[in-house]
Amino acid sequence: MNKVSNYIKESYHELVEKVTWPSGSQLQQSTAIVLIATVVIMLMVSLMDFASSEVLKLIYSLFK
Repeated sequence: MNKVSNYIKESYHELVEKVTWPSGSQLQQSTAIVLIATVVIMLMVSLMDFASSEVLKLIYSLFK
């Protein structure tokens, strides 16, 4: 039980004194970057999905 309480105390100490939390503006910038990257990746995946779908439709139409 001593190990568990020691772990909790050390974890709390690390969170309070050793971790540097981002400021509000840094957090907003990081959030904006993540959102923009997510939209860009989503668009790329959608484009690849659409292109592969059209290619497969073309291939299937050749063998009808």
